[in-house]
Amino acid sequence: MNAVWRTIRGYILWQYERGTLHYDIMVTLILIFIFFSPMVIKFNDKPIARNSHPTNVAVMTDAQGRLQFQVPASAVTAGDDRAMREQLLSIIEPISGAVTIESYGPVMDTSGHLFGYKVQAKRD
Repeated sequence: MNAVWRTIRGYILWQYERGTLHYDIMVTLILIFIFFSPMVIKFNDKPIARNSHPTNVAVMTDAQGRLQFQVPASAVTAGDDRAMREQLLSIIEPISGAVTIESYGPVMDTSGHLFGYKVQAKRD
């Protein structure tokens, strides 16, 4: 019985040399714990859910330092000026923070179809 306690004490105090059977057993037990404990122990360490916008918005600056955004047309539904500004603002603000839209206009592709909107804004 004394030999069993000496072996356990050697494991706890990490007294075995590298390359020995007991060392390999300790490393194996540690690896088993690392890889299988997340399946048994609920650590509740899920990443924070971010409300990312599902659009591809390009951000640029002009010579005066104003922000210019290019918002895809699929992200905005057509409406009156006020509704368009609100939609564009709801897309732009998560990216840049509080801004005021100075102007916006349509961007057409080479065949004349609506590609997106070019929005010029300034920080509040």
